[in-house]
Amino acid sequence: MGDQLAFEVKDVAKYYGDVHALDGVTLKAEQGKIFGLLGPNGAGKTTLVKMLSTLSQPDKGSVKVLGIDAVAHPNEVRNVIGLAGQFAAVDEYLTGQENINMVGNLYHLPSKVVKQRSRELLERLDLAKAANRIVHTYSGGMRRRLDLGASLVGRPKILFLDEPTTGLDPRTRLDLWKIMRELVAEGTSILLTTQYLEEADELADMIAVIDRGKVIAQGTSNQLKATMGGDVVEFELHKASEQERALQAVTTIAKKKLVVSEDGLTITVPVNDGSKSLMAIVRELDRAKIEPVALALHRPSLDDVFLTLTGTKASAVAKAPKPKHGRGAPS
Repeated sequence: MGDQLAFEVKDVAKYYGDVHALDGVTLKAEQGKIFGLLGPNGAGKTTLVKMLSTLSQPDKGSVKVLGIDAVAHPNEVRNVIGLAGQFAAVDEYLTGQENINMVGNLYHLPSKVVKQRSRELLERLDLAKAANRIVHTYSGGMRRRLDLGASLVGRPKILFLDEPTTGLDPRTRLDLWKIMRELVAEGTSILLTTQYLEEADELADMIAVIDRGKVIAQGTSNQLKATMGGDVVEFELHKASEQERALQAVTTIAKKKLVVSEDGLTITVPVNDGSKSLMAIVRELDRAKIEPVALALHRPSLDDVFLTLTGTKASAVAKAPKPKHGRGAPS
């Protein structure tokens, strides 16, 4: 495949009646990296994954995976990809071993190869001891790991993971993060859609933010945070009726547009000079006779970027537990 991109979509659109699930999306991702796709529920993330994995066709635009036209040559694309959707697609009446074997057989792999890969994957995913148990006895995290294992049987060059850690406990989520890093280190490219801002911050080499079917920002995590400028002051009001007075009090201090949460209680103020602006905001709120419930100064996060871009505070985007070990594989 040489220097070809992991995937590339150009001016892609998908319509369902009056609903524009995707409306002119253009994205590309390098091989051997994790590309993160962030967006609120209904933004178009899953629609894009379906197109890249040949489960759906665009109404307009082009879709290429490792240089292969996904519309003209879907079977060729299927030979180089793996897919784990939002919900674990495993057969609950088969054992873990039988599930992996079934997928290997669907790839038309030799039985000897299927057995070997099945054994390796179950061991790698810490499912070897449960290999002969019926899947309906598995926990949610075990099913998710088994689903990931099934997507890896064909040793895909690119792996599409659509919100793979949603609903998982912190330990299982960290285990999956470790596996993703290992796969990339071995040369696999990953497209990761997620509702967890910390997850994208931790894992993704590049991030695109999609909202209402359009890409509204893309870059590295640091590049996206840099769009906020300097620091951010965030304060919470006792009641929404104080919002107008609070906005009037701090508008002149803000470096960029103020952002208000959906419930009208939290106001985010991008500022230039950290502590100096914090003190100024405190003074102005005091003059306006507003006593905030909480007030904090911090460096911009992806949460702040997301809020500024979409007007949604971790949206419907949930917050994942932060790993205790920082970047790098968790211990």
